[in-house]
Amino acid sequence: MSAIDFSDPATVALLTQALTAAGVGGLEISRPGAQLRIVISGEGEARSSSTKATPSAPGSAPAVVKAPMAGRFCVDHPAASGVSQDLPRSLSAAADILGFIRIGDVLLPVRAGSAGVVTRLLAEPGALVGYGDPLFEIEFPS
Repeated sequence: MSAIDFSDPATVALLTQALTAAGVGGLEISRPGAQLRIVISGEGEARSSSTKATPSAPGSAPAVVKAPMAGRFCVDHPAASGVSQDLPRSLSAAADILGFIRIGDVLLPVRAGSAGVVTRLLAEPGALVGYGDPLFEIEFPS
C-alpha cells in the first residue's frame, strides 16, 4: 500500500468534503516531517468547494467569496513583497486572484469568479481558515 500524499490539493479537498459531509469539525494528521490540519467552520451552513462569487441582483447584499479548503489565508503571494492590495479593489475578470490558501508548501489561489469590486476583507491575513469560511465581499456593477 502506498502512502497518502497529504500535500496534494485534491487529497485535501477530498478529505475536506468527507469531513463536511460527515459533520466532523476537524482532523489533524501528524507523522514525521509532515502535519495536516483541516478545520471545518461551524456556522451550520452548507459548504461549497467553489471559490467563485455568485453575482447578486443590484441593490442586494454583496457576494461572499469563501475558502475552497482549510489552510492559512494569504492576501498576497509570499514572493510579492511590498505589494499593496488596498480596498476597494476593482476586478476585471472572473479569473482574477484575490488571495491564496496555504496548505503546507502548496498555495491554492482564491479566484473572484466574476468582475466587480472587492469591498471588504472578511478574514485576517495569516489566519487559519476552514473550508467555506468567508474571505472577501464583492459588489457587482449594476
